[in-house]
Amino acid sequence: MTENSHEPEAPDERVPKRVIGTPPPAESTSLLGAAEERTAQGPGPMPGVKFQDEKTAKKGERIAALCFVITFLSAIGFIASYVIFQVGDLDKAGASNLALGGTLTLAFLALAAGVVVWVRMVMPKYTLFQERHEMASEPATREVVAETFLQGAEESGFVKRKLLRRTLLLAAAPLGLLPIVLLRDLGPLPGTALRHTVWGKKTKAGKDRRLLVEGTGAPIRAADFNSPGGILSVVPEEYQHDLNELAKSTLILIKLRPEVIKSGTNLNWTHDGIIAYSKICTHVGCPAALYEQTTHHILCPCHQSTFDAADGAKVIFGPAARPLPQLPLGVDSEGFLVAKGDFPVPPGPSFWERGDAEAEVRARGGHA
Repeated sequence: MTENSHEPEAPDERVPKRVIGTPPPAESTSLLGAAEERTAQGPGPMPGVKFQDEKTAKKGERIAALCFVITFLSAIGFIASYVIFQVGDLDKAGASNLALGGTLTLAFLALAAGVVVWVRMVMPKYTLFQERHEMASEPATREVVAETFLQGAEESGFVKRKLLRRTLLLAAAPLGLLPIVLLRDLGPLPGTALRHTVWGKKTKAGKDRRLLVEGTGAPIRAADFNSPGGILSVVPEEYQHDLNELAKSTLILIKLRPEVIKSGTNLNWTHDGIIAYSKICTHVGCPAALYEQTTHHILCPCHQSTFDAADGAKVIFGPAARPLPQLPLGVDSEGFLVAKGDFPVPPGPSFWERGDAEAEVRARGGHA
């Protein structure tokens, strides 16, 4: 080994190697070209700009305009669908969702397609380079940027091509109205509507309203519901497809042995051990549909509120503040279970009852 074998190389000979995958050093540091070159060229086209031929630009203008017109018509169709397709049952809700979703999707898809066609077939192609400079730009640079912006606006065709500009504005106009239309769903206020259900009303034939099995719509004969521990989900006759009414009128029907029924249950509202409670949890309105036969407990799966079905559905665990309301039951001349009146208190979450009571106080001009 020589004497100089362990001497380090001179610092000026150490050149860092480029890591594989990183871009090579920039050959130019200009974004828009040197200011001197820009001044010398005057207001003409920028270097690195390739304009579309007029035939392609005209074709792109027509296609983009067609897309914008489709956007306009789709947005109008969305508003019309919102008015025409009302909800109330599953079929109507499905038709409404299909119409609203289809028209809104077509509107945004056509708008996006029109913008893409505009950019690809009308606007020129640019070749730009990154400019490395201080954070604070010099006045001359700011002037170049302002001039470039104005020139870009001119080159985009927005000023020159009136058909594109007008159809784009036409397409955008109704899109801004769509959220305003949807504000209609925020009202009107329920007032006292949550206090009452259709169980307290007679049918169109003037008879007591029958209890129907949810899903099948079959009436329930009391003699056939004779197995202790049985449970059914029940909806009101003539309203089995009305989603708004079902949200507050759905019941759970339970068959108990008479000896296990406790004092909290109104025996006059039962029939041969059959009891009907609101299915709507009094906490936040989830369906309290789980039933434990051995303990007679009704469980709400959302927040584990637990009610004793044998003792007037009083709360024995969980955040619910009051029992599930009991519905007065009876049988008609054919032996089918019917409602003999409405719930004694409003069904559903406790805040429904509070808001309804306050609205009633205000309507009377009194004080809470």
